[in-house]
Amino acid sequence: MEIIVANSAGFCFGVNNAVKLVNELLETEKSGLYTYGPIIHNDQVVEQLSAKGVEKVENLDDVIAGRHIVIRAHGVAPDIYDIIKSKGLILNDATCPYVKKIHNLVSEKRNEGYEVIIVGDKDHPEIIGINGWCGNKASVVNSIEDVDKLDMKSGKICVVAQTTLSKQKWEKIIEYIENKFGNIIKFDTICSATSKRQDEACDISRQVDMMIIIGGSHSSNTQKLYEICLKNCPKTYKVETSGELPPVDIKKIKKIGISAGASTPDWVIEEVIKKMSDLNNQKVEMNEKESEMNFADAFEKSMVTLRDGDVVTGKVIGFNSNEIFVDLGYKSDGIIPIEEYTDEPDFKIESEIKVGDKIEVYVKRVNDGEGNVLLSKKHLDSLKSWDEIIKAYEDKTPIRAIVVDVVNGGVIASAKGVRIFVPASQISDKFVKELNEFLKKPINVRIIEYNDKKRKLVGSARVLLEEEKAKKSKAFWDEVEVGKIYSGVVKSLTDFGVFVDIGGVDGLIHISELSWSRIKHPSEVVKVGDKVQVSILEFKKEKGKISLGYRKTEDNPWVKASEKYKVGDVVNVKVLRFAPFGTFVELEEGIDGLVHISQISSKRLAKPEDVLTAGMKVDAKILEFDLENKKISLSIKEVKPIDPVVEEKENSSVADASSASVEDQSEHKEEMNVTLGDMFEKGKE
Repeated sequence: MEIIVANSAGFCFGVNNAVKLVNELLETEKSGLYTYGPIIHNDQVVEQLSAKGVEKVENLDDVIAGRHIVIRAHGVAPDIYDIIKSKGLILNDATCPYVKKIHNLVSEKRNEGYEVIIVGDKDHPEIIGINGWCGNKASVVNSIEDVDKLDMKSGKICVVAQTTLSKQKWEKIIEYIENKFGNIIKFDTICSATSKRQDEACDISRQVDMMIIIGGSHSSNTQKLYEICLKNCPKTYKVETSGELPPVDIKKIKKIGISAGASTPDWVIEEVIKKMSDLNNQKVEMNEKESEMNFADAFEKSMVTLRDGDVVTGKVIGFNSNEIFVDLGYKSDGIIPIEEYTDEPDFKIESEIKVGDKIEVYVKRVNDGEGNVLLSKKHLDSLKSWDEIIKAYEDKTPIRAIVVDVVNGGVIASAKGVRIFVPASQISDKFVKELNEFLKKPINVRIIEYNDKKRKLVGSARVLLEEEKAKKSKAFWDEVEVGKIYSGVVKSLTDFGVFVDIGGVDGLIHISELSWSRIKHPSEVVKVGDKVQVSILEFKKEKGKISLGYRKTEDNPWVKASEKYKVGDVVNVKVLRFAPFGTFVELEEGIDGLVHISQISSKRLAKPEDVLTAGMKVDAKILEFDLENKKISLSIKEVKPIDPVVEEKENSSVADASSASVEDQSEHKEEMNVTLGDMFEKGKE
């Protein structure tokens, strides 16, 4: 009879860490030690620790202040931490690092307005703890039927998994959730050790006549192993100890497979192996290796060996907004903080990273303090890119970089992980007062200095900008002509106009060319940074001066007015201002006309103010419309004269004035016609 033992059977990192912590505390604490709930889901381990003085508590009301208490590997809700502190206990947190990361993830997403769905067993302590980190507002599902009952209304949904969930169940449920709710964000938070254990057990169960799964009766991951193997091998049994092993007919059973849950200690597994081996006095084959090796040694030897500074290839097993989790085939997983992956400011982890992707990384630290391997893709990129950057220096080729830090005298830019110092004087072709405006933004630089011994690089954006500007300037002056249209950007405003960059050169839009109506300052029409369409009115290449036009003919209110108003039309106008020779009136915004003093009243007036006031509205008849010179003359008198109110005793003098000779009146009218244009100009002044 052949016996095959899974290399991945037994304690996972989180469980091992929790049990190790309790045992270490037992060596120093003689006054008693608590665990919040069973430290792991294995009765044998819990009983063993209890015999050493470890007390399992579920209710914190009766604890003794001053004692140590260990949070179990499954983790707890945040309110438990507060209660522990209020009771005066000394907290020791053995929460599995992978579970802790889910806590942080769901808390972050809930604060961002997401509704959280947890795929797993709602009564499992891990799920209860995770739910606590999102205010106990998460929806917990463990089947398609559970998903059908959900009513998610926000449109922002985040889905995570219990770390011990089977891969098959996760894929089935997450597909159903996506079909039901559409756009969601999902995080495969199944522990990589769990996936590895399940895959290996599944593979062994296809090869054997009987499968033995060892683990606690309350262990979720043990139950998942049992369910997976049962599909492939009908004679699959779940046992807690060697005493529960089923009878074996060695004549019919030629191959037996053995795996164990993450909470199963080595000594329990070894007892089962020994008992099965004693059935026919055979040696145990451990994945085609001899069984004389200690089980723990077999487990350790199945893992790869890592050292700081190694370059390794792993598989992406999950990510959140801040980290990427990588399976390295090591006893613990690797983590790439987002700042160690890229400097790109617009990097979207959800669209760039896929679970299952293979990735080459640099090992910064084998243990980051939480039992994880700290990795860096950016550092590896810099190692690979150094020669490429040096070649760009030799060839004077521009390099795209991201400004990652502001330092004394300049900024640090990163090009494929290689750091380049850019002095403040070289960051732009203009004076820069605040360097922070470049932070997290891309710039193009040329390497202008290179120190091989110190591996230092100095870059310049200025030389590239000046070269580009000179190139554009030459192209502009070679092709410029009056009337040509250009797209430009407003660079600065002055009282007399606007300077516009039209591609390597600056031109001026005079204030009179900004609008058809009168404006006091260019800021009434444009602001710095605006994109504008301009035309060349005039240029002097030798002086580098360019006059630009901005007003469009089709927007000219006088052109529109010429189509709207005709000689003889009666229009309602508003009195604007007065002159000795008449009054200026407004037909509409931007269109003014002149009513000569002789065209206001049927009686002779000393001044227009005798019968009119500013703002007054009256009807007037258009006598003349001069589009070319933008002049309109009107008559109020020909519609309805506005006569002054006079005293009775003045009637004689009025009558005398009215009896002026026809010749005198004709002479006056002729004088009016001759000076009308001058009056318009004087009135505008």
